[in-house]
Amino acid sequence: MNLQKKGLVIAIATDDDKYYINRHFGDAERYLIYRLTDTNCEYLKKIENTTEEESDKIHADPVKAGSIAKILKAEGVQVLVSKAFGPNIKRVIKKFACVLVREKQIKLSWENLIKNYATIKQKWEEGEGRKHMRI
Repeated sequence: MNLQKKGLVIAIATDDDKYYINRHFGDAERYLIYRLTDTNCEYLKKIENTTEEESDKIHADPVKAGSIAKILKAEGVQVLVSKAFGPNIKRVIKKFACVLVREKQIKLSWENLIKNYATIKQKWEEGEGRKHMRI
């Protein structure tokens, strides 16, 4: 299914579908997929994080980063949204725009995401050399 119509496809890191996780993006139990536009944030689906845990000896495991990227790219995701990213951000930011939010509750971040849509879209369009952004 091609989710990339109008807007940007975003993935939100969560364990309970209500709150952002307070850990690194890749440690979420699941990802909520939404289509973000300049007027709306439309729920599309939920996917489980099926990647394996990092080895105790390898923090910022490139295999884990690649696995998460593969899962999310298959869903058409362009933007990752979380309260925290770990050292693997240097790998995933080449494939996704990364947005750090301050809110704990997911629904409280909608207004800020919508308000910053143009800037988020610009970050996505910058390509592999992009930097993360905070909203």
